[in-house]
Amino acid sequence: MKRIKEIKTFKNKIFYDKRGYLFESFNQKKIKKNFPFHIVSNSKKNVLRGLHLQFKNPQGKFVTVIKGKIFDVMVDLRKKSKTFGKYFSIYLNSKNTNSAFVPPGFAHGFCCLEKENIIYYLNTNYRDKKNEIGIAWNDKDIKIKWPIKEPILSNKDKNNLSLREYCKLIKN
Repeated sequence: MKRIKEIKTFKNKIFYDKRGYLFESFNQKKIKKNFPFHIVSNSKKNVLRGLHLQFKNPQGKFVTVIKGKIFDVMVDLRKKSKTFGKYFSIYLNSKNTNSAFVPPGFAHGFCCLEKENIIYYLNTNYRDKKNEIGIAWNDKDIKIKWPIKEPILSNKDKNNLSLREYCKLIKN
């Protein structure tokens, strides 16, 4: 796994007291982007969502785990990038409160590792259903080292493209 400079990770400060805790999940001073579209995902253990992207109108995503633990993956699918087809992964969880920024042009996915996982993500662009596509989670060319072997997938994600099929699509 190669570090990709456009991907940013953040260690959020946690403030504890006798009532519980508070943490700042996003501060625009950290990353100067506009995030008009927010999503909350709730998934059980072994659910794998992704690898998703919007072919046109790409979205950047700022991802934080509110409850649980995920293995978060970003695959560079920018045509002229030196790291095209390479991935970056990070564990995000509600204990470390880390966040990650997925740049536009990257496919994004995660697998859930605890009984209940609540993920909050901010998007730099609105959802465009007509231009949503996915890359197979187990693509043989990308070779992601997932921490689970048999994920629970949506019907849509079971039919995602291979990286090679994606490459043919972007040439047209």
